[in-house]
Amino acid sequence: MEPEVDVALARPLVSGFYDKPTGAIQYVVADPTTKRCAIIDPILDFDEKSGATGTRSADALLAFIGENGLELEWILDTHPHADHFSAAHYLKQKTEAPMAIGDRIVDVQALWKVIYNWPDFPADGSQWDRLFTEGETFRIGTLPVKVLFSPGHTLASITYVVGDAAFVHDTLFMPDSGTARTDFPGGSAARLWRSIRGILALPEETRLFVGHDYQAGGREPMWESTVGAQKATNIHLVAARSEAEFVALREARDRTLPMPRLILHALQVNMNGGRLPEPEANGRRYLKFPLDGL
Repeated sequence: MEPEVDVALARPLVSGFYDKPTGAIQYVVADPTTKRCAIIDPILDFDEKSGATGTRSADALLAFIGENGLELEWILDTHPHADHFSAAHYLKQKTEAPMAIGDRIVDVQALWKVIYNWPDFPADGSQWDRLFTEGETFRIGTLPVKVLFSPGHTLASITYVVGDAAFVHDTLFMPDSGTARTDFPGGSAARLWRSIRGILALPEETRLFVGHDYQAGGREPMWESTVGAQKATNIHLVAARSEAEFVALREARDRTLPMPRLILHALQVNMNGGRLPEPEANGRRYLKFPLDGL
């Protein structure tokens, strides 16, 4: 583990890449001093209608890194996503940079291996090179990074605090869109409330980068806010000032939402570090669906 550092002293260069089909944002986070960088929440393209996969989105990240003279040091996921495939494994194969995620991924794996009826699936996190624990620190170049355990949306969600920036995945959205849903297997509105309180305990000027944007009111995509702006204007946090009020609001909202269209596709890939199923005897890969499982 790295020695404790003052995470407020560094300001990373952050580039967001919006994925229109899923509303998700991928990030390249770079140290301006060393030109070393990390990719956060990369996307492997997938069309559920044809079953086609692709690497356009991930290749765009690699092209950006090359064009800007950056060196990839980490491939980071904040949690196992329910609405897109992770490109972490693909990027590892291309670059040999290590893959990392929070250590509670094992809880998600244990839950979903039952849903998928995969008794032999190794639910030990060994699909990643490093599993981060709550409060652990590491570096991107000279930039200090601290890991905050922030469950609620999933059992394994973490936030990366990189200098004056925090990558808050699916906890908070932009203030006009509120907060993330908590009705997936293992989700909890109460835990999400506590995770959000931890994130909002960061300095007011901390830049917060969200994992999704659904373009509230038809505006252009946005993905950066601040702790201060979220406290003052987030529509769910303004409406719910206590844990009990937030749980009631969040659970009522969740009851109106359909399951993400790719959740059953994506979890079997993402709990395996972004690896697609192995080809069968005919050379083709197949996804597995639990009917009536959710």
